[in-house]
Amino acid sequence: MLDPQVESTNNQLKDITERFNTNFDIGVIAFLFNKSKIFIILFFLMAFSGAFLYLRYSQEIFESKAVLQINDANKADEILKLNSMDNNNNLVAEAIEQIKSKVFLKRIVEKLDISVNYFSEGTFKSNELYHKSPYLIKINSKPGTPYEQKIYVELNSAHTGGILKIGNKAVKFDINTWLKTDEFDINIFINPKLNKDEVTELIKENNALYFVISNVDAVTSILQTKLEVRLLNDLAKTILIKVQDVNSLKATDIVNAISEEYLTYDVERKSESSRNILSFIDTQLGVVFNDLKNTEGDLQKFKLEKNLSEKNLLLNSDLVRYSSVEEQLLNVEMEEKIITEIQNNINKNKGVDIYQLISLISGTEYENLIKDITSNIQKLLVEKENMLYAVTPSSENIKQINYQIETQKKLLMESLDAVKLKYKTKYKNLLEKSSDFKSKLGQNPEDEVEFSRLSRLYTISEKYYTMLLEKKTEFSISKAGYVSKNIILEKALGVGAKVSPNRKTALIIAFLASVLLSMGLVFVRYIFHDKIYSLKDITRYSSGNIALLGVVPKYQSVIPVSQLIVDKNPKAIISEAFRSIRSNLTFIDASEGPKIVSITSTISGEGKTFVAINIAGILAFTGKKVVIIDLDMRKPKIHKGFGVPNNFGMSTILTGISQLHDCFNDSPMDNLKFITAGPSPPNPSELILSKKLTEVVEELKKQFDYIVIDNAPVGLVTDGIETIKMANYPIYVFRAGYSKKMFTQILDRLKNETKIHNLAVVLNDVDISRKIYSYNYGYGYGYGYGYGSGYYSDDEKFKKRTKRKMN
Repeated sequence: MLDPQVESTNNQLKDITERFNTNFDIGVIAFLFNKSKIFIILFFLMAFSGAFLYLRYSQEIFESKAVLQINDANKADEILKLNSMDNNNNLVAEAIEQIKSKVFLKRIVEKLDISVNYFSEGTFKSNELYHKSPYLIKINSKPGTPYEQKIYVELNSAHTGGILKIGNKAVKFDINTWLKTDEFDINIFINPKLNKDEVTELIKENNALYFVISNVDAVTSILQTKLEVRLLNDLAKTILIKVQDVNSLKATDIVNAISEEYLTYDVERKSESSRNILSFIDTQLGVVFNDLKNTEGDLQKFKLEKNLSEKNLLLNSDLVRYSSVEEQLLNVEMEEKIITEIQNNINKNKGVDIYQLISLISGTEYENLIKDITSNIQKLLVEKENMLYAVTPSSENIKQINYQIETQKKLLMESLDAVKLKYKTKYKNLLEKSSDFKSKLGQNPEDEVEFSRLSRLYTISEKYYTMLLEKKTEFSISKAGYVSKNIILEKALGVGAKVSPNRKTALIIAFLASVLLSMGLVFVRYIFHDKIYSLKDITRYSSGNIALLGVVPKYQSVIPVSQLIVDKNPKAIISEAFRSIRSNLTFIDASEGPKIVSITSTISGEGKTFVAINIAGILAFTGKKVVIIDLDMRKPKIHKGFGVPNNFGMSTILTGISQLHDCFNDSPMDNLKFITAGPSPPNPSELILSKKLTEVVEELKKQFDYIVIDNAPVGLVTDGIETIKMANYPIYVFRAGYSKKMFTQILDRLKNETKIHNLAVVLNDVDISRKIYSYNYGYGYGYGYGYGSGYYSDDEKFKKRTKRKMN
């Protein structure tokens, strides 16, 4: 079973939901809007005040932008047909990541020197003096440099020096002179872009001048958050560069610096491969030149010792053929030497220097054989280099590329082994031919062989040296051909555009916030709206067919002590309301004879005594004899209403202490008498349920035409139920804006459980001025008040009051 408290809460929520879904009333919404107008006005005032303060004191943000077109072409490479080291299919994506990288942005921070910012201190916020500071600084940081701390500068009137305030420490300084402190070494000098008068004016305009030193890496990270780089047009390969900053001129300078610096950075990066190759070639040229020089010296020395000439030796045809074989042997040895050097280089460095590899294999017979492998390694290395801008070296993507590089490396080594084996076979065959020629040349061909060997070594060195010179020339031309093809299509001009705070957006948000808060307040009030304001509310929330006797308007003047007002101003609207109630009573019971009018309510304060007294008064106007008896013995009010003592009354009559005829009191009206409740007894319920009450009522019927009974609230006690049962006109009073909607459940129980089928309802204290707000109070039961017609004496008061409310 559910906890009773939880079940009660669920029922309440269900009731609220059903009420909202099935009983949505636009009139109630309008009324609640009117009732909440003070709060609504307050919401609008608060929202627009907040918008004003936001626009007045929030930091302004400016935005500058530039457009960059990405191209990639090296005319020298195209002419020389050199392999490009940066063949990347997505140049735009690569450029975007490079510009956004901290490595590149750090260059911008250092170039613009924006790690030091200058400010003037205001009452609520500080203003950055970018390019407008009367002074500038050069600084050499130390381990104790106070980053992100205000350091105040006070210049003297002559602008020759001043005071530097670092925390609580003040230090004197001279202009354009290095000052050494524990925190840093600093040189303060006057801004060269400003003249003396401008400097003086700036110092007068700004009360306190200070600068803030920031860590370069921290400034780079902040710049990265302010920067937006995105693709603008894929086909045109254009990108948009946007920067937001609190200083408009600074935003413009940063955007332009990024655009221009990227052109330089792009050239540096793309010419890096040529620089590496040229460095390797220069190293090899030195080694080969020494070998060539030594071999040439040995060859000349041998000729002089043996008195040999090349011409004589070459005349011998066998020697010529022998030399041809020896030359082939030399070529094979050179190719094998290159392969061995490549393999040793790979094994020694545990990696592949693609630039050295390309320079070594260029022009060899096996260049085409391993070209695909070197191309794959080259692409993987470029891809790895680009990815390192966005990820760390230990990331999974880098590990995967490293694995692919190792795989290609193994394939390269296997290919080189195969080529090397081929050259060894060829070398063996050539060596056999060489032996045959040696045997033909005689038993002592040592001189010719030695000469051939020296010639072969010289030829190898000479070819290798010539090849390196050719490659150096080619890659030098390639390096010179690297001119950035990227184009700045649009520069940031002037100052940046203001993007925040946006006046229009702030006002719209303030308006929407006010509307939403107002609607939220009204919605909450509507959900928890549990008061009765109209007869329509009573019929809506009661289950039975309730007789609606009428409404009693709010009495705008001071109610007299007697609470009897129908005799004071018979032409008043409230008097007409009670006449309408009197007329409607005949629809309940039109039979002849004395009638009992029994009046009750749910709780105290709903105006049942007021209604009872004035119904009795309006009945007395017809010439009928009327008596009011007060049976609310727990909280009697009739004696207070007429201003008489309560020493004797119904309690003393029912207990036999007093006689009925001794307890009558006269009212201001001739035909109206009343009996007070008397002293409060300890057992009022027993007295009311006694036969004595029936006897008293029967006696009163003999003397009066109407007996009006003021009962205790039935929502609190059950004293009045018996008199309601015996009444010809049982009346249940609700008070507008006071009685809760749940009180209609008691009304339903009186009809269903006690079988009081002729129970009628009076709605008391209705504010008729609310009708101008289109909230239906339930008029239209065959009577009208003719407001504004001049018929009623309080029409003018109503008009003035309504006019004040509408204004």
